[in-house]
Amino acid sequence: MRPTAKLALEDGTVYTGTAFGAEGEVDGEVCFNTSMTGYQEILTDPSYRGQIVTMTYPEIGNYGVNAQDVESRRPFLSGFVVRELSRRASNFRSEGTLDDYLKQNNLVGLEGIDTRALVRRLRIVGAMRGVLSTIDMNDASLVAKAKASPGLVGRDLVQEVIPDKAFTWDEPLSPWATLRPNGQHGPVGDDAPHVVALDYGMKWNIARHLFDMGCRVTVLPGTATADEVLAQEPDGVFLSNGPGDPEPLDYAHQTIRDLLGKRPIFGICLGHQLLSLACGAKTFKLKFGHRGANQPVMDHSTGKVEITTQNHGFAVSPDDLPDELEVTHVNLNDDTIEGVRHRVHAAFSVQYHPEASAGPHDSAYLFARFREMLS
Repeated sequence: MRPTAKLALEDGTVYTGTAFGAEGEVDGEVCFNTSMTGYQEILTDPSYRGQIVTMTYPEIGNYGVNAQDVESRRPFLSGFVVRELSRRASNFRSEGTLDDYLKQNNLVGLEGIDTRALVRRLRIVGAMRGVLSTIDMNDASLVAKAKASPGLVGRDLVQEVIPDKAFTWDEPLSPWATLRPNGQHGPVGDDAPHVVALDYGMKWNIARHLFDMGCRVTVLPGTATADEVLAQEPDGVFLSNGPGDPEPLDYAHQTIRDLLGKRPIFGICLGHQLLSLACGAKTFKLKFGHRGANQPVMDHSTGKVEITTQNHGFAVSPDDLPDELEVTHVNLNDDTIEGVRHRVHAAFSVQYHPEASAGPHDSAYLFARFREMLS
């Protein structure tokens, strides 16, 4: 018999269901993801630090988990909410169940609530702070804890997910990947272009793509200075995704400002926001964010529409964009900025995730574009 678990929101709403995974109590911003698959990649994406993630697809866990589909060294999110947890993991790649995976990583899960009602409330009211508990069953107590939760705005969550030290990346894309950008599978020579990836909470599939494009990849913690980056003698610099609010990360803004014009730069997600802030732009918090594998984005240069994977709760403000930045991509759902290019220096970024893990591969061309800048 599984224990009861409750999810309380700061507006006083409480959902009661059944616990799975580990027992305990966690707080965080409650958000939702509309992907039908990719729950293991979502669980291990460091960008979800400080968040309780709700899946909109009704049954989760049916194909189990495996060691190849992880996107970081461990899960970083606060909690996980689903409508129904599959009791059977049926896939030839499966190495275990989702329930066991959450237990092994001390993650609290909740199933059996009306996730449609929860997501509708978040879309109407906006993302809210919440508490997920298998310990405290007092509604008033849980709501008070939710209101006292720190939220995401103004917090530096990058420091909680970055690697301790620099390391070299040499892992290619999975043999199960449906798209290999240019077939560069295997060892990379010493004369290959060298990319320094500033890791603010990087998904590993990004590094796999860079490696498969024929690049030597050195990963540095996101706190590295421009001097530390340049000491690696890179041909280009990559700015990774990561969690939370980009505005408090002054050290990252300064590093990027000091690198502009010295090496080609490519940023994804948080890296896009940080590049924009370093150039004088501003960011703002979205009402409920973009999280899923079905977001339509238009490339202004071609007029083509890409279906993209996204995970962000902040965006670059179009009202404060400096003249040196040109908007290259927009979200067709709400017209938010999805990509920029520097008019003077070799630097560009996108808000979405072209590494597509999991998700569509429409945007893989961006890695090839960056690779061409390194020649």
